[in-house]
Parts: sequence; structure tokens; C-alpha cells
Amino acid sequence: CGPARGLLTAERTALNFLCRLSGIATATAAMVEAVRGHRAKIVCTRKTTPGLRALEKYAVRVGGGANHRFGLDDGVLIKDNHIAIAGDIRTAVERARAHAGHMVKIEVEVDTLEQLELALALRVDAVLLDNMSVEQLSQAVAMVGGRVITEASGRVTPKTAPAIAATGVDLISVGWLTHSAPILDIGLDVPVDGNICTHLN
Repeated sequence: CGPARGLLTAERTALNFLCRLSGIATATAAMVEAVRGHRAKIVCTRKTTPGLRALEKYAVRVGGGANHRFGLDDGVLIKDNHIAIAGDIRTAVERARAHAGHMVKIEVEVDTLEQLELALALRVDAVLLDNMSVEQLSQAVAMVGGRVITEASGRVTPKTAPAIAATGVDLISVGWLTHSAPILDIGLDVPVDGNICTHLN
């Protein structure tokens, strides 16, 4: 509650932020609950609204999730396009390693077990298991044997997350948490007595 003029002036902007960030936190909480009992952490990605990355990633943490990279300088993630341009996984990793500092971790995206074997031979720090079936993920985790961090991504929903988490992966990255999570509908109404308070619609 407060001065009516100030509250009504800021109402729409404040509610837009509140609805958006509460929606992200709520969606994240649902994902975290879906994998409860497994070691996998739910993490967001860099697919955020321009200018709102810090706030949206904070909302993920409020929902019980964790953050992946904030920017390209947090770590090297070698994706399929990088591999295609470099020519192969080995060349991509070697070039990244030659230019990155000794404190910078390198993660490689793979979508086959053959690619995973190549990445492991290069002693990268993490592997992104992209769009793999649950069976493939289980095989990948067994191949890794705890040597590097395993991250699963692609087509992750609260319904598919439990089976993905059961494969033993360390992280499950979910881009839609920050780029497509539905808002939490919150409104501000003035009751008959004039006291302004917020409520969930």
C-alpha cells in the first residue's frame, strides 16, 4: 500500500517485471520438483531477454535452479557450428585451448556417442549431450564414468525431465525457462475501501 498516484504510475511496469520473473521462478520450481531425488541440477541458458539477463537468471535461482554461463567469457562452449567451421572436434578444441586462459573450462556439444568418445579423448571439462534419447544418455553417462561434467539438453519438459535425470547426468539445461516460460498472472486492484493491494488473478 502507498500513495495512489505513485502506485498507479508504476503499476504496469512493476507488474510486467513481477509477472515475467515470477513466471520464470515458478516454471523453474516445477522443473526442480520433477527431478527431485536425482542428482541432476536444472540450469538455464543464455537465451534471455536483452537487458534482463541478470534478473531472469536471478529468477531461476529463486525457483531453485542454477545458472549456466552469463556470457561468452564465462567458459568455452563448442557447439555444432563451431565444429563445422573448424572442420572437426579436435581442431575446435585445440584452437579454443590455445586462446583460452588456463582457468577457462571447455565444454563440447555432442549428439552421438562417437563424438562423445572423441571429446573425452581430448580431456575437455564438460560435455553437452544434445537431443539424445534417454537410452543414449544412459550410455553416454556410462562412457563418461564421472571423468567430466555431463549436461543434457533438448526437448526437456517437466514430463521428460524425470527420465532424463534418472540417466545420471549432472546438469539438465532448459532454455525455455528464460525465453518462453509463461508469466504468472498478477494484478493490482483497488477495492471499494480504497486500499490498494496486489493479488494473484
